[in-house]
Order: sequence, then structure tokens, then C-alpha cells
Amino acid sequence: MSDLEELRKSIVRFTQDRDWDQFHNGKDLALALSIEAAELNEAFLWKNASEVNVEKVKEELADIFNYAILIADKYDLNIKQIVMDKLRRNAEKYPVEKAYGSAKKYNEL
Repeated sequence: MSDLEELRKSIVRFTQDRDWDQFHNGKDLALALSIEAAELNEAFLWKNASEVNVEKVKEELADIFNYAILIADKYDLNIKQIVMDKLRRNAEKYPVEKAYGSAKKYNEL
């Protein structure tokens, strides 16, 4: 079993043990993920990036990963496959020879 699959099973088991599946529809999971992402942003608010509390960042990232994995599980998505597919699409939009060292959007390269 891959590390990612083991992680997915652990998260799903955690929520099932608490009967939280009843609350975990796609919409609410997406909203929860968005809220956790905002909490991650809050950790950086009014600070230089070097001043951030790394423990807070770890906590919020864990929440974000948990909700993202639960969404993937809810829709029976293969996490590795969807990430690799997105990387392939991004590689087409941002070829190294055009995008290297640039923060421009693909349509501005």
C-alpha cells in the first residue's frame, strides 16, 4: 500500500469512527477546505514570510490536506492520477523554455 493510500484510509477511518460522513458532502468539504486555506493565509497576514509560525503553517496545511483527500475520496478520484494529469497540462501551458524564471501567466509568455 502506498503512503498516500495509507493516509487516505487513515483519514476516512477517522471520520467514519466519529460518524462524520453524514456532514461530509462535496460542497461542505470544499467550503471547509477553503476556510482552512484562509486560516493558512491568516498565519502570514501582516508578517514577512520569514516571521511565520511554522507550527501554525503545519497545522493548517494538515487540515487542508485532510479536506482535499476527503473530497478526492468522496468522488472516488485517484489523487496521484489527477495531480499528474494537472502537471502534464501545466507543462504544456508553461514550457520550460518560455516559463523559466518568469511569474507570467501562460497567456502572457
